[in-house]
Amino acid sequence: MPVKRKSSKIPNIEHNHLKDQSELLFHMKPPIPLSQLINQLQFNYLYLLDLVEDIKEEHMTFIPAKGLENHPTFTVGHIITAYGLTTRSLGGQYTIKDEWDAIFRRNGPGDPRYPTLDKRLYPTKKQLLAELEKQHNMLLKYLGKTSLATLNEAVTWRFSKYFPKTIDMLYFMVITHYAMHISQLAAWRRAMDLPSSLARL
Repeated sequence: MPVKRKSSKIPNIEHNHLKDQSELLFHMKPPIPLSQLINQLQFNYLYLLDLVEDIKEEHMTFIPAKGLENHPTFTVGHIITAYGLTTRSLGGQYTIKDEWDAIFRRNGPGDPRYPTLDKRLYPTKKQLLAELEKQHNMLLKYLGKTSLATLNEAVTWRFSKYFPKTIDMLYFMVITHYAMHISQLAAWRRAMDLPSSLARL
């Protein structure tokens, strides 16, 4: 189902320096409303779709240079697993296939594994985009019915020190983590001498 683009106002964010500089440099208060979070998710999804729209099937696993090992197939697949993990954190099921989980899921910063070079293990572009749409819509469903109480619950995960509540974790997964990987894909496109995707949105 296509996602409609809509404009949104940038929320006002107050920055308060934390006393302990080993923690976050800035603290956002008040938190971005959940509707704004969903709007950010929709934008990242649209951007990702556009980033891969004109990439040929045979180029989806191509590595143009050292440092760009995260080719389009891996990037999309990794974001799919992130969708699944985020949905699970909101009470849903992690429905990613075992074989996809094995090649696309990572344990965060410090995981030394590069994407496998065995192209036979990767799904097709069509399969990837179908699963991406499925996982996107599933996360939207769970975000839409998440209560304020749930958003403010403490959550234990890798970055609990910086993002201690469910809403904090969602900001990271839906905005920051997503943007990290679509930025890698934008860099991959530049190395392939492809036109700017962001300019088309």
